[in-house]
Amino acid sequence: MASTQQYYLGIDVGTGSARACLVKQDGEIVASFSRDTKTFRDPSDHRIFEQSTADIWSNIAAIVKDILTTSKVPPSEIKGIGFDATCSLAVTDEAGEPVTITRGEHLGEHGERNIVLWCDHRAEAETELINESGSKVLDYVGGKMSLEMEVPKVLWLKNHMPAARFAPCQFFDLPDFLTFRATNDTARSTCSLACKCSYVPSAEGWQTDFFEKIGLGELPARGYKQIGEALGRRVLTAGQPVGHGLSKTAAEELGLLEGTPVGSGLIDAYAGWLGTVGARFKENGKLSDAIPSAEESCHRLAAVAGTSTCHLIQSPKGVFVPGVWGPYKDAVFCDRWMNEGGQSSTGQLIDFIITTHPAYPQLFKLGQEKKKDVHSILQDILEDLRDKAQVESFTELTKDLHFYPDFHGNRSPIADARMRGAITGLELNAGLDDLARKYFAALESIALQTRHIIDALNTSGHDVRAIYMSGGQARNASLMRLFANACARPVVLPGDHEHSVVRGAAMLGRFAAEAAASQSDLDASAQQEMLWRVMVEMTPIGTQIIPDASTKEQKLLEAKYKIFLESIDIQKRWRQEMALAAQ
Repeated sequence: MASTQQYYLGIDVGTGSARACLVKQDGEIVASFSRDTKTFRDPSDHRIFEQSTADIWSNIAAIVKDILTTSKVPPSEIKGIGFDATCSLAVTDEAGEPVTITRGEHLGEHGERNIVLWCDHRAEAETELINESGSKVLDYVGGKMSLEMEVPKVLWLKNHMPAARFAPCQFFDLPDFLTFRATNDTARSTCSLACKCSYVPSAEGWQTDFFEKIGLGELPARGYKQIGEALGRRVLTAGQPVGHGLSKTAAEELGLLEGTPVGSGLIDAYAGWLGTVGARFKENGKLSDAIPSAEESCHRLAAVAGTSTCHLIQSPKGVFVPGVWGPYKDAVFCDRWMNEGGQSSTGQLIDFIITTHPAYPQLFKLGQEKKKDVHSILQDILEDLRDKAQVESFTELTKDLHFYPDFHGNRSPIADARMRGAITGLELNAGLDDLARKYFAALESIALQTRHIIDALNTSGHDVRAIYMSGGQARNASLMRLFANACARPVVLPGDHEHSVVRGAAMLGRFAAEAAASQSDLDASAQQEMLWRVMVEMTPIGTQIIPDASTKEQKLLEAKYKIFLESIDIQKRWRQEMALAAQ
C-alpha cells in the first residue's frame, strides 16, 4: 500500500482486555483490535486479583499483527508507538522473567501469575502501617495512601516472600513494564512513579526515610533499582522516547521495525485525559470556532469511566486536596501538576446491581427477544414507570430510594477502603420495575459521588467548569444527563468514546516520533506546546450536554446529595459504635 501518510500505534491494557489501534496524524482510527486478558481470582479470598505479563504481551503481539494484516499499512509507515495500562504491579527477576505473586509456597519463584492487579486489596495491613508513618509522601496522595497503589503491594510481597527471593525482584507499574518489554530499557515514567510508587518529583524524588520507616529499607540501600530509576537517572515525562525504540526481539514479536520510537507510557486514566480534554465540541449541532488553549485544560475535568472511574484535573501549581491523590508534578506535562480523584467501582457496580437482581434472567431474555442491550430495556421500563406515575423525571420516580455506591471501598474524597454500599427504601418487590429503579438509583449515586469529588477539588483551589467523558460509560445517556444535572456543569462526550484512552496512547507514540526527530531535549515549555498541539490535532470533535434539570428536579437532586453526605457520616458513626461494642 503506497502512501505518504504517517501512522501511530496506540496500545491500551485495561482491566480485562488489551487493545491496539492504528491512528492517522489527524486522529482517525484506521484499524482496531482487542483481546480479552486473563484475570485469576482466589475463590476463598475476594480481595485477590492477579494477571500475567506473558498473557498480556502475547495478546498485544497478536492484535498488532491483526492490525497490520487488516490495514495493509507497512511497518515502515508506523512512526511511533505508545502504551498505557492499568496501575497494576508487575514483578520480574533481574532478567525480566516473571515472578509469581500468588500466596503460597511458590511465592517469589518463576511463574505465570506475576501481576497484582490494581483492584487487588490484599495489602490492607501494609496500607494501614504506611498511613501511620507521617511521611511527606502522604501529603501527595490526599493524606492517605490507597491500598491500590504499588508500595503497599511491594511491602506485602516482602512480608510474605522469602528474603532470598525478594532481593532479585524488579517491580514495575504496568505501563513501565510494557515500555521495558518493548525496548529492553528500564527507564520509568514520572506518571507511574509519582502517581503510584511514592516518588515525589517536587521534593527531590525518592524519600529514603519513608521507605526505611515502613520496612522497605533495602530499596534505597540498592539505589531504588528494584522499584524505579537509580538515583541520578532521568525519569521520563509523557511520550518522551524510551531507549533506542523497539528492540529487535519485540519488533519481531510485533511484526514492526526495530528502532521504531516508543513513547514513555501513562496509566490508562491519564491516557484518557490525554485523549479527551483537547477536544473541540458541538453545541446545539454547531462546532465551536474556538481552538482550545492548554490553559483551558486546567478547567476541564476528565472522567475516565470504565470498570472504575478516574477524575483528573491539571493545574499550573500544586493543589493539595484532602482525600484526592496528588498533586503530582510532571505526571503528563512538564512543570504542570495533576490531581486524581476516583471511584473504585462504577461500571463494575452497575453490572453487579443488574446481574445479581432476581429479575436479571427475565431482563436478559427480554433483551434477546427485542435485540436490544439491557441498558436500553431498563431505560424503556423507566420511561413506562414515569408515565404511569405521572412524574417529570426519573429522579422524582426514585425520590424515596437512596443508594450509596462504595461497595468496594471509597477511593476519594473519603479515602477509606472500609466504606461499603447501602440502599435505603427497599420494598418486597423482585420484578423488572424494581430492578429498573435500583439501576437508576445506582447511576444517580455515581453522579452524586462525582459531584462530591468536584466539590472537594474546587473547595481546595481548583476551578472545574466542565466534565470531559471517556470510556464505556459515555454511551449511557441517562448517566451522562445525570452527570450534567447533578454536578451542574456541561458534559462533553467524545466523538469516539470507545477509543479515547487508546488514542491517548497513540498520541504518546506521535510525540515520541516527533521528539526523536528533533534530536534535542525539549524544555518544559516546548514539551507542553508540542504535546498540547498533538492532543488538539488528534482528538475528535465532541458533543456538549448542557444541564437541563427543571427546578423541581434540581431541588430533588440537592436533597438527595444532602442525604448522600449524611449517609457517609452515619456509616462512619455506626462503624465506631460496632467497634466499641466488639471490644
